Amino acid sequence: MAKSPAWQRKEGKDPEGGLNAKGRAAYNKATGGNLKPPAPKPKTEKDAARRKSFCARMEGMKAKNTGSKAANNPNSRINKSLRAWNC
Repeated sequence: MAKSPAWQRKEGKDPEGGLNAKGRAAYNKATGGNLKPPAPKPKTEKDAARRKSFCARMEGMKAKNTGSKAANNPNSRINKSLRAWNC
């Protein structure tokens, strides 16, 4: 039986939220994407814009796509990701 990609399993997920390096590499290989690590303290204008865009997008997802239980749970994946990006 074939394993699912690392980004879909626990080994590809960062316990602090988002994906770890192995998960990002597996996602990029599988989809041809170009995921980069979080930019909580951006050093360039490009990273600052990426952070601003991510925060706006994820806050919208949190409001529309999660129930009150997940939105208020500090250990939900979406809240962990927002913390990792300093949103």
